Amino acid sequence: MGITPHVLNQVVTKVNIHNGSMRWPVPDDVYQLTGLTVTGVERRAKYLLLHCALGSTILHLGMSGNLRVVSANEPLKKHDHIEFIFANGKALRLNDPRRFGCCLWQAPGSVHKLLAKLGPEPLTDEFFAKQVYQQSRNKKVPVKQFIMNNAIVVGVGNIYANESLFKAGIDPRREAGKVSLKSFEALIPIIKDTLAAAITQGGTTLKDFAQSDGKPGYFAQQLLVYGRKGQPCLVCKSELQEVRLGQRSTVFCGKCQK
Repeated sequence: MGITPHVLNQVVTKVNIHNGSMRWPVPDDVYQLTGLTVTGVERRAKYLLLHCALGSTILHLGMSGNLRVVSANEPLKKHDHIEFIFANGKALRLNDPRRFGCCLWQAPGSVHKLLAKLGPEPLTDEFFAKQVYQQSRNKKVPVKQFIMNNAIVVGVGNIYANESLFKAGIDPRREAGKVSLKSFEALIPIIKDTLAAAITQGGTTLKDFAQSDGKPGYFAQQLLVYGRKGQPCLVCKSELQEVRLGQRSTVFCGKCQK
């Protein structure tokens, strides 16, 4: 994660809550970070956790937020609602124009209710085909929506679900309960590889971490199906189709995906 080198093992000298009216009110517990060292930086789904001896601060960017690491002396920008000042002279600032993000607290030894029902991270050994297959039995939801469900696995967004299902040759409209174990054994490694490649290349969507000028980085990857409705399939040259599943754009090849 982009912020890790800047905050890991750094002492928080001050916590400033300029506007605590986020998606949920920012609790005073967050001030407990003051004077403590950030001992770990962890991502769970779209949540970022800053760990310290007394607990963890949970950050979420909502729909419009970003995190910036800047000099602590740099003037605040509009919508800089929360900042953590470090002994190294840096500041981590959460900027969120729409205030749909959050800054919450998790006590040591507990799991916040927002994190309690999350599935495994996709690049870990806890995400494997046999378990996903068992969870899918009797599920009538389309397989694309199934693998985007955070209770099954976190972090498989719309773009990567489209791409992974195409590579695995699975029709995104197929009921999850009708996908075979063999198909899941093909799909799960593809999801892992697709996400790993995206992380290496910078992702297709906005990164969590923005540069000091506030400009987020993103990488326009060579996408096989997503955003290519009506264009020829790169494998069979058939025209790619688009449907809406769970209110999300879903592009697929009717010939290659069964």
